[in-house]
Amino acid sequence: MQENLKLEELSELLNSRQLRKLKEVLTEFNEMDIAAFLEEQEAEKTVLVFRMLPKETASEVFAFLEVEKQEYIINSITDHELGTIIEDLYVDDVVDMLEELPATVVKRVLQSAAPDTRKLINQFLNYPENSAGSIMTAEYAGLKKDMTVEQAFDYIRKHGVDKETIYTCYVMNSKRMLEGVVTVKDLLMNPYERFIGDIMDTNVIKAVTTEDQEEVARRFRKYDLLSLPVVDHEDRLVGIVTVDDVVDVMEQEATEDFEKMAAMIPSEKPYLKTSVFQLAKNRIVWLLVLMLSSMITGGILAKYEKAFAVIPLLVTFIPMLTDTGGNAGSQSSTMIIRGMAVGEIHTRDIFRVVWKELKVAILVGFVLGMVNYIRLIILYPGKEMLCLTVMLSLMATVILAKTIGAMLPIGAKVFHMDPAIMAAPLITTIVDAISLIIYFQLACSLLGL
Repeated sequence: MQENLKLEELSELLNSRQLRKLKEVLTEFNEMDIAAFLEEQEAEKTVLVFRMLPKETASEVFAFLEVEKQEYIINSITDHELGTIIEDLYVDDVVDMLEELPATVVKRVLQSAAPDTRKLINQFLNYPENSAGSIMTAEYAGLKKDMTVEQAFDYIRKHGVDKETIYTCYVMNSKRMLEGVVTVKDLLMNPYERFIGDIMDTNVIKAVTTEDQEEVARRFRKYDLLSLPVVDHEDRLVGIVTVDDVVDVMEQEATEDFEKMAAMIPSEKPYLKTSVFQLAKNRIVWLLVLMLSSMITGGILAKYEKAFAVIPLLVTFIPMLTDTGGNAGSQSSTMIIRGMAVGEIHTRDIFRVVWKELKVAILVGFVLGMVNYIRLIILYPGKEMLCLTVMLSLMATVILAKTIGAMLPIGAKVFHMDPAIMAAPLITTIVDAISLIIYFQLACSLLGL
């Protein structure tokens, strides 16, 4: 609430053209809050306010803006102003921005950057998309093992202002091979004359430039890291990934998994900034697949049409069976997908997972079956065999649904597919077909149809 009042105060100053007062007030705001204020303004006013900001603040605010605002600012400022912003931004922020911008704007950004910066940006842009190399930054504190603690502090004071993090420093040899890691705490707790080689930790947790960003995120979670060194295939240090970048990756991957689990093609843009046509396009493909696959269910119902004619009551239990089966399957698949996402479950665990889900399914299926049997006996006295058919069908459906829900995500991983695809909509369609076959086969056998 207090933040909203502050932003309203800025809007009043801007609308009343009290620009000098606005410039003074802006210095009291956090860069993220200023970016939020700019996001709410019209394009022309955004540039006007942006040009009021001090150089250091402007670069920080620019990094927090949405791509559309960044593009408009780039097209509205001079090459010199653009070059200043690019030089002040961390390389990973520049790379993230360039991946979203049109080719013509990217060309202008690169032309405005200094030669060394341009070379570094191009190097980052050549790494595979969603790899460790594509999200790392080159702004890290690098030390030598023959440095003393005092020399290390002198180096950090001199060069640390341009680094993304100085808490963790990385020790390299003359060929930039990663040899160890040392924290500022280690430096503070040791005498000035101690050598870095004597206090560094040589057991370094690291990533390779071509590793998937999801694997990098798992490493951060597992070891509670603040930063992670990234090396090339020759073990040369080329950059680091910091925790703020990993938080973005986790949000991106979680969003992508949610969309896939809801049978949608993942979208790169936020919901409100995605066109209606694009949203429809992202959803229609899977809806068509699921609609066509549901025709199998219709074919099964048509095959047992004679059974309906003899005992019409059979039809009334179909929604309960299919819904329960779909829900049971999606419960299992959701748990397995989540376990795989956080690294708790691996493909080698498939037999343990299936065995565990099978035991759960037997317990759950028995309880659901018995509750339904008692309910149906009360509702339909004298139709014990029909009640038994429904009970056994329900138990078998739950057991199969939970087993399939556990196996499909792991099977998808084995064949290098995203496990999130094997979520509720697809599993429900498969379970529906199987549960109907079981139901009518049992009905034909037990009721003599």
